This record gives sequence, C-alpha cells and structure tokens, in this order.
Amino acid sequence: MNFRLEKDLLGEEQIPQNAYYGINAKRAELNFKVSDRKVNINLIYSIVTVKKAAAIAHKKTNELSSEKADAIIKACDEILCGKLKNEFITNFLQGGAGTSTNMNVNEVIANRAIELLGEKKGDYSIIKPIEDVNMSQSTNDVYPTALRIASIKLLRPLADALSDLQESLQFKENEFADIIALGRTELMDALPMMVGQQFGTYAKAISRDRWRIYKVEERLREINLGGTAMGTGLNASEEYIFTVTDILQDLTGLGLSRSDYMMDITQNMDVFVEVSGLLKSAAVNLMKISNDLRLLGSGPNGGFGEYKLQEVQAGSSIMPGKVNPVICEMVAQVSMKVIANDTAITLAASQGQLQLNAFSPLICESLLESLELLTNAVKIFDDKCIKSININEEKCKKNLEKSTSIVTALVHHIGYKKASEIAQKSVKENKTIKEILISENILSKEVMEEILNPYQITKPGIPGK
Repeated sequence: MNFRLEKDLLGEEQIPQNAYYGINAKRAELNFKVSDRKVNINLIYSIVTVKKAAAIAHKKTNELSSEKADAIIKACDEILCGKLKNEFITNFLQGGAGTSTNMNVNEVIANRAIELLGEKKGDYSIIKPIEDVNMSQSTNDVYPTALRIASIKLLRPLADALSDLQESLQFKENEFADIIALGRTELMDALPMMVGQQFGTYAKAISRDRWRIYKVEERLREINLGGTAMGTGLNASEEYIFTVTDILQDLTGLGLSRSDYMMDITQNMDVFVEVSGLLKSAAVNLMKISNDLRLLGSGPNGGFGEYKLQEVQAGSSIMPGKVNPVICEMVAQVSMKVIANDTAITLAASQGQLQLNAFSPLICESLLESLELLTNAVKIFDDKCIKSININEEKCKKNLEKSTSIVTALVHHIGYKKASEIAQKSVKENKTIKEILISENILSKEVMEEILNPYQITKPGIPGK
C-alpha cells in the first residue's frame, strides 16, 4: 500500500494514498478505538450540507474563489449522493465535542475537491480542510446545527409512523367495538369492557405521542451557525452570518432560523433532552401496549388466549409448534433502549461546563439512534402485529362468564357488603353470580338480567336505572 505523509502540530502520520480522510481523522481513529461503531451517517450528511451552505455563502460574499467554492460544493454533492461513505472513520464515542467528526468531514471534502481540480489528494496547497472547507466555522456551531437538522429529518418519519399506528389502532377500535371481554385491574378480574374500548385507549396514547413529537420540531429549528467557537461569531463576517442560514434553509427545506443568542445554542443541550424525553414517553406507551398484547395473547391454551397475534416465525429450537410474540418483544426491547438512551442524553447534557458541552457526541448518537429505532419499530409493530391482530371471541366470553366482575353492577341495588358476599360465594362454590342470585332469590330473573346486561355495564350510568 502506498502512503502519503501528512503533518500537524503534533508531528507526522502516514495516510493511505487512496484515502480521502487525513491526519486528524486518522489520529481520532487511533485514539478512540472503543468499538467498531462509526458516527451516525445522518449526522455526517447534515454536516456535509452545512459545509455546502458555507461554501455557497463564501462564494456569494467573495471570501472564497469560485473555483474553490465550486469544487467544494461538487464534492459535497457527491457525498450526499452516497459516495465516500467508508471515508468517515471516526468512532461515535470521541472526546473533543465532535471536533474529530468535523475534521474528518473537512478532510474528505477537501481531498475530493482537490481531485476534482485535477490534483492529488493531500495537496492542501490547493484546498485546505480548515482555511477553505471550514472557513468561518467551528465544530461548536457546525455540530449542533447539523444535529438539529439530522434530528428534524428523523423526527418527521417517526411522526408519520406514529400517525399510521394510531390509524390502525382506531380501525381495530371500530372492528372490535361489539366484542365484550373481561377487563382487569392489577391483573385481577375487574369489569366487563368492549375490546374496542381497549384499542381506543391505545390509539389515544399514541395520538399524544404523535402530536408531541410533531410539535417539538419547533425547538430544533433554531441554530447557531455563524456563531463559531462560542457563539460570539469571531472570525465570521456579518455578511456570511446573515447569508448562510438562508442558504441552509434552501438546501434542507427546513424552517431553520438563526438564534438571536447563539451562545445559548452553543453551550446548552436541554433541547435534545426535551426531544429525548418525548421519545421516552412514546417508548413507555409502546412498551405498555406490547406487553398487554403479549399477556392477552399468551397460551394459547395455558394463558389468557384472548388475542390472536400474527405468527411470524417458529418460536423454539426444541419445542415443536411453539410460536412466540416476537414482534411485541422486539418493540419492548427497542423501548428499553430508548429509555436507556434518554438517561445517557440527560447525563451528558447535564455535564456541560461553561461555554461548551464536551459530551455532545454521546447526545448525538443516542438521540439519532433512538429516532431510528423507534421509527423502524413502530412501522414493524403496525405492519406485523396491530393490523393483523384478531380476537378469540369465545375465549373472551368464557373468561368473562367465569369471573365475578359483573357483581360491581349490583352495588347500587344490594349494597357493597352483600355484593362482596356474593362474589366470595361465587368463587368458593364455583358458581356464577347469576346462579347465586337466582338460588338465593335475591333478585328476580327479569331484574337481574336488566342489571347484569354486560353490554350496559360497559357504559356510563347505573345499570338497571
């Protein structure tokens, strides 16, 4: 393998001649070998978009020659089309508040731009990674801006996926509106309910998540690009600062706005904590729903057996015929991961010191991972579980009839104490509530049937009144 020699303030480093990255990325690769996981590609693309916007702005302000600017812009376009993915080599966990990632992008763009001008990679006399590609920028305004862009672009598909899930749950609410089943509180028999009512509650929970996630995008639109190192704008011309945000709006199609106090965006990460908190709320609801479905679909003979989940794969390597609720289990695990990521984001955001947060790489990777995981999990949950779920009506009816749940409807008529005695006797003697009412002549059959009509018990009001 042929190498080129690159230098920095610490010395020299051999870089593979065909590599587009340079000495800064190479040092970061060697320094942060904690895993094989690289920086999220969505962040890379957002940083590249920022670099493109900066080059266009500098061309307009005549701070960068047309030849250099055009080469940088074309290099950015190639990367945004999916080229040179393997050149972004820095680990997702890194010190330096994301500087290694920013420099990796600067070097790849510079070396590709140098090639486009007919020269050899590494000849930074043609185009410099810092002075040209990173002109008027700092990691500290590029990185937060790019993270906000990447987050918005991942938030929107999640909001759409949640909207689709809500629609599927509402469809099931109507489909199962006439199926009666036993409701349970603290896993114990409670009251009769319509299966559709349960799916309606799921739909309401998801609708809140969808709305919250849709609205939180507003918090992410405010950026600090042009603020450079601390948000003061040092080494960036006013013309550039006012131009680059407008260009970035056009490139992204997002309603981005320059913060009126860029130092705030540079050092405070609370917005990402807020976004993550809403993802955690969605994860909590998804876990609740998936666990309910696992429980109600358990069995099929030794458990509740009331819900029929789509069978998607064999469940055991030793137990023939066993099928497990694997989609629900996947959703639960994704939810756990999102909740864990929220803890990491909270801790990292709280550890910012003075004018910068050094732990933004952890915030970034955790947040973007949560967004990707949730979006994919919600889509799969909807397609392979909710849309295909069915109800075992006979099992629902059987479980309801065996329970003492309808005794609550008698409280207004015979009192709580007497109703409790009947419930206990029903369990002890293995008789239904109706059988005891008739045998002890507590209520006439006509009155009893009116009060204990299970369809009436699922509605507001006093049964029999």
